[in-house]
Amino acid sequence: MSTRARTMTAWAAVFVAALVCALGGWSYARARGDDTLAYAKSRDAALAAGRHHLARLNSLDGKDARSVDEGLRQWLDATTGPLHDQLARTRKKDASDLRGSGGTARGTVTDAALTALDERAGTAELIATVDVRITPRTGRPGTERKRFEATLARTGDGWKVKALTAIAAGGA
Repeated sequence: MSTRARTMTAWAAVFVAALVCALGGWSYARARGDDTLAYAKSRDAALAAGRHHLARLNSLDGKDARSVDEGLRQWLDATTGPLHDQLARTRKKDASDLRGSGGTARGTVTDAALTALDERAGTAELIATVDVRITPRTGRPGTERKRFEATLARTGDGWKVKALTAIAAGGA
């Protein structure tokens, strides 16, 4: 191959590399400003927070007063709006009812999905199934499967549960 042919091949390779870099930069710039990417991130954040908070709202350790108080505080941290207000209103009664139970409940979200997301309003609707492992102070442990519909609201601290409704096994 002659020197001229090698020089032309080198310039062609540089041109192709520059073209690939330019196309990559253009593609990245389009994706970075893409509204669907921002929507997907918001959806993923709401779903992750909803899963976490539902597990938390279905878990409580009743072995002693401090554990019960901590569990009820976590319930308040996971909620906002009317549900938060209701839990705050009934906290003293809930604590006295649960303090001597000695049992534990551990919620695990087995499946969840957002059915709606309104980024502008900062709301989302979630459906989920939760397995709750109950270990009473006496007797045999067991697992209950529950289904929930939750309304989430975006707050300064992230997504929180605003409303929670249990769904009957046969209903929707």
